[in-house]
Amino acid sequence: MKIGALSASTGVPIDTIRHYEREGLLPEAARTEANYRIYETAHAQRLSFIRHCRGLDMTLDEIRILLHFKDAPSEDCGEVNALLDEHIGHVAHRIRELRALEKQLRELRETCRTAQDARHCGILNQLDSMARRDGPKPRKATGHVHGAHTGGVQPPLAPAPPQAHTPKPATGAAP
Repeated sequence: MKIGALSASTGVPIDTIRHYEREGLLPEAARTEANYRIYETAHAQRLSFIRHCRGLDMTLDEIRILLHFKDAPSEDCGEVNALLDEHIGHVAHRIRELRALEKQLRELRETCRTAQDARHCGILNQLDSMARRDGPKPRKATGHVHGAHTGGVQPPLAPAPPQAHTPKPATGAAP
Protein backbone atom coordinates (compact mmCIF):
# COMPACT_ATOMS: atom_id res chain seq x y z
CA MET A 1 0.00 0.00 0.00
CA LYS A 2 1.14 3.57 -0.60
CA ILE A 3 1.65 6.06 2.20
CA GLY A 4 -1.82 7.61 1.77
CA ALA A 5 -3.47 4.21 2.25
CA LEU A 6 -1.25 3.52 5.27
CA SER A 7 -2.26 6.86 6.72
CA ALA A 8 -5.95 6.18 6.10
CA SER A 9 -5.80 2.67 7.57
CA THR A 10 -3.99 3.72 10.77
CA GLY A 11 -5.25 7.27 11.32
CA VAL A 12 -1.67 8.58 11.37
CA PRO A 13 -0.98 11.65 9.21
CA ILE A 14 1.47 11.23 6.33
CA ASP A 15 3.94 13.76 7.78
CA THR A 16 3.95 11.83 11.06
CA ILE A 17 4.63 8.55 9.25
CA ARG A 18 7.61 10.16 7.53
CA HIS A 19 8.78 11.57 10.87
CA TYR A 20 8.64 8.10 12.45
CA GLU A 21 10.67 6.78 9.54
CA ARG A 22 13.31 9.50 10.05
CA GLU A 23 13.36 8.71 13.79
CA GLY A 24 13.95 5.04 13.03
CA LEU A 25 10.71 3.89 14.67
CA LEU A 26 9.23 2.68 11.40
CA PRO A 27 11.48 0.80 8.99
CA GLU A 28 11.88 2.26 5.54
CA ALA A 29 9.46 0.90 3.03
CA ALA A 30 10.44 -0.65 -0.26
CA ARG A 31 10.09 1.65 -3.25
CA THR A 32 8.55 1.16 -6.64
CA GLU A 33 10.34 2.00 -9.87
CA ALA A 34 8.53 5.34 -9.71
CA ASN A 35 10.06 5.84 -6.23
CA TYR A 36 6.76 5.48 -4.33
CA ARG A 37 7.00 3.92 -0.89
CA ILE A 38 5.18 0.61 -0.65
CA TYR A 39 4.16 -0.41 2.86
CA GLU A 40 3.32 -3.88 4.10
CA THR A 41 0.88 -5.07 6.77
CA ALA A 42 3.81 -5.17 9.23
CA HIS A 43 4.27 -1.41 8.76
CA ALA A 44 0.60 -0.80 9.55
CA GLN A 45 0.79 -3.00 12.66
CA ARG A 46 3.94 -1.28 13.90
CA LEU A 47 2.47 2.15 13.18
CA SER A 48 -0.68 1.23 15.11
CA PHE A 49 1.51 0.13 18.03
CA ILE A 50 3.37 3.46 17.93
CA ARG A 51 0.11 5.39 17.68
CA HIS A 52 -1.30 3.54 20.69
CA CYS A 53 1.84 4.29 22.72
CA ARG A 54 1.62 7.98 21.77
CA GLY A 55 -2.00 7.89 22.92
CA LEU A 56 -0.63 6.79 26.30
CA ASP A 57 1.56 9.93 26.23
CA MET A 58 4.79 8.00 25.76
CA THR A 59 7.78 9.77 24.28
CA LEU A 60 9.47 8.60 21.11
CA ASP A 61 12.44 7.45 23.20
CA GLU A 62 10.14 5.33 25.37
CA ILE A 63 8.49 3.90 22.27
CA ARG A 64 11.90 3.17 20.77
CA ILE A 65 12.74 1.07 23.84
CA LEU A 66 9.42 -0.76 23.69
CA LEU A 67 9.93 -1.47 19.99
CA HIS A 68 13.38 -2.86 20.74
CA PHE A 69 11.83 -5.43 23.06
CA LYS A 70 8.94 -6.08 20.69
CA ASP A 71 11.55 -6.86 18.01
CA ALA A 72 13.51 -9.10 20.43
CA PRO A 73 10.78 -11.23 22.03
CA SER A 74 13.22 -13.58 23.77
CA GLU A 75 14.79 -10.79 25.86
CA ASP A 76 13.79 -10.22 29.47
CA CYS A 77 11.12 -7.53 29.78
CA GLY A 78 12.31 -6.11 33.11
CA GLU A 79 13.31 -2.86 31.41
CA VAL A 80 9.82 -2.62 29.89
CA ASN A 81 8.33 -2.93 33.38
CA ALA A 82 10.71 -0.27 34.72
CA LEU A 83 9.90 2.03 31.80
CA LEU A 84 6.17 1.72 32.43
CA ASP A 85 6.64 2.25 36.18
CA GLU A 86 8.59 5.45 35.46
CA HIS A 87 5.94 6.60 32.98
CA ILE A 88 3.21 5.98 35.55
CA GLY A 89 5.21 8.16 37.94
CA HIS A 90 5.32 10.98 35.37
CA VAL A 91 1.58 10.70 34.83
CA ALA A 92 0.87 10.67 38.57
CA HIS A 93 3.04 13.77 39.02
CA ARG A 94 1.22 15.55 36.20
CA ILE A 95 -2.15 14.63 37.73
CA ARG A 96 -1.05 16.21 41.02
CA GLU A 97 -0.03 19.34 39.13
CA LEU A 98 -3.33 19.43 37.28
CA ARG A 99 -5.27 19.04 40.54
CA ALA A 100 -3.34 21.98 42.01
CA LEU A 101 -4.10 23.97 38.86
CA GLU A 102 -7.78 23.06 39.10
CA LYS A 103 -7.86 24.23 42.74
CA GLN A 104 -6.18 27.49 41.78
CA LEU A 105 -8.66 28.05 38.94
CA ARG A 106 -11.65 27.29 41.19
CA GLU A 107 -10.35 29.77 43.76
CA LEU A 108 -9.92 32.33 41.01
CA ARG A 109 -13.44 31.63 39.76
CA GLU A 110 -14.80 32.37 43.25
CA THR A 111 -13.54 35.95 42.98
CA CYS A 112 -16.33 36.77 40.53
CA ARG A 113 -19.63 35.11 41.34
CA THR A 114 -21.92 37.14 39.06
CA ALA A 115 -21.66 38.69 35.63
CA GLN A 116 -20.87 42.39 35.79
CA ASP A 117 -18.92 44.97 33.85
CA ALA A 118 -15.39 43.80 33.12
CA ARG A 119 -13.87 46.66 35.13
CA HIS A 120 -15.25 45.06 38.30
CA CYS A 121 -14.60 41.44 37.35
CA GLY A 122 -12.83 39.76 40.24
CA ILE A 123 -11.19 37.24 37.90
CA LEU A 124 -9.68 39.90 35.63
CA ASN A 125 -8.62 42.03 38.59
CA GLN A 126 -7.02 39.07 40.36
CA LEU A 127 -5.18 37.97 37.18
CA ASP A 128 -3.97 41.53 36.67
CA SER A 129 -2.79 41.72 40.27
CA MET A 130 -0.98 38.39 39.99
CA ALA A 131 0.67 39.44 36.71
CA ARG A 132 1.92 42.70 38.24
CA ARG A 133 3.15 40.94 41.37
CA ASP A 134 4.96 38.16 39.45
CA GLY A 135 6.24 40.39 36.66
CA PRO A 136 7.24 39.18 33.21
CA LYS A 137 9.47 36.15 33.54
CA PRO A 138 9.73 32.94 31.56
CA ARG A 139 7.88 30.02 33.06
CA LYS A 140 9.96 26.99 33.90
CA ALA A 141 8.64 23.72 32.53
CA THR A 142 7.28 21.70 35.39
CA GLY A 143 6.26 18.11 35.33
CA HIS A 144 5.36 15.88 32.48
CA VAL A 145 4.62 17.75 29.33
CA HIS A 146 3.54 15.60 26.40
CA GLY A 147 6.73 14.25 24.89
CA ALA A 148 9.04 16.13 27.25
CA HIS A 149 10.63 13.55 29.50
CA THR A 150 13.55 11.45 28.43
CA GLY A 151 14.75 7.99 29.29
CA GLY A 152 16.32 7.36 32.65
CA VAL A 153 15.00 8.16 36.04
CA GLN A 154 14.60 11.88 36.50
CA PRO A 155 14.02 13.44 39.91
CA PRO A 156 10.46 14.75 40.11
CA LEU A 157 10.09 18.48 39.81
CA ALA A 158 8.36 20.18 42.69
CA PRO A 159 5.08 21.74 41.61
CA ALA A 160 4.75 25.47 42.05
CA PRO A 161 3.10 26.27 45.37
CA PRO A 162 -0.56 27.20 44.98
CA GLN A 163 -1.13 30.91 45.01
CA ALA A 164 -3.38 32.25 47.74
CA HIS A 165 -6.35 34.02 46.22
CA THR A 166 -8.23 36.51 48.28
CA PRO A 167 -11.28 38.10 46.73
CA LYS A 168 -10.80 41.78 45.98
CA PRO A 169 -13.54 44.29 46.62
CA ALA A 170 -15.56 45.03 43.51
CA THR A 171 -14.50 48.68 43.38
CA GLY A 172 -12.31 48.43 40.32
CA ALA A 173 -9.45 50.00 42.25
CA ALA A 174 -6.04 48.57 41.61
CA PRO A 175 -4.73 46.52 44.53
